[in-house]
Amino acid sequence: MDKKEVSTRGERLRRRLHTVIFEADTPAGRAFDLALLAAIVVSLLVVILESIPSLGEQYSYWFHVVEWFLTLLFTLEYVLRLYCVRKPWLYARSFYGVVDLVSILPTYLSLLVEGTQLLLAVRVLRLLRVFRVFKLVSFLREARLLLRALRASRGKIIVFMLFVTLMVTVIGAIMYVIEGDTNPAFQSIPVSIYWAIVTLTTVGFGDITPQTYLGRFFSAVVMILGYAVIAVPTGVVTMEMMRHQSTTTQSCPNCGAEGHDDDARYCKYCGSALEEEI
Repeated sequence: MDKKEVSTRGERLRRRLHTVIFEADTPAGRAFDLALLAAIVVSLLVVILESIPSLGEQYSYWFHVVEWFLTLLFTLEYVLRLYCVRKPWLYARSFYGVVDLVSILPTYLSLLVEGTQLLLAVRVLRLLRVFRVFKLVSFLREARLLLRALRASRGKIIVFMLFVTLMVTVIGAIMYVIEGDTNPAFQSIPVSIYWAIVTLTTVGFGDITPQTYLGRFFSAVVMILGYAVIAVPTGVVTMEMMRHQSTTTQSCPNCGAEGHDDDARYCKYCGSALEEEI
């Protein structure tokens, strides 16, 4: 058997694994994803049940056995995902790649640091694959559209958040001047800033309330201002969402990237063909 034939067989194996692991359009791929989702649900149930003191003490051994079995299974799955794409580092840096890695690290870290296994709850993010398994493409497209809009508007949002931070600082300082001498609840500027955040975001815990007429009037102004504060980032993100087109669930066999246009034949990130023939 020459090297070319070995290479061809390896490529065919990689493509078959890619179809099973990354795509849910075939019976094998759908079965794989359903089994994976079932394992993730079982893992989350183990973490939840283990947090109950009575069950955690009584079934501690079995919880650890199941958790280690699932962790080894997820580790094998992660390695196979890296093997299936020609540029594994691109998948490792993607959203799902990071989530897959973070979901298996806590169990190994628990050997060194106690309590890190509680971070396994991050595996709930892996359930996002349910959209692909059950072909809820419209929901997945909307989620990607929202994510792309947030990325595109992150500069505006950062500037807005800095402005809000300055605003609550000024409001807190003014409220401290108004209520500080007569109201023991506003004992310091940091406490007043906390009140400003709660009031501006219209949460209104009610643990700190103004007593003077001027303080109440100023509170009313801050409450009304809070509605405008909430509306600004919503408008920014909405504008960005209008600029983006819908996407498909096709996964690139080369880099593992997703989110391509409906009529795309080549990956927008690495240029490879989305459908290959061997």
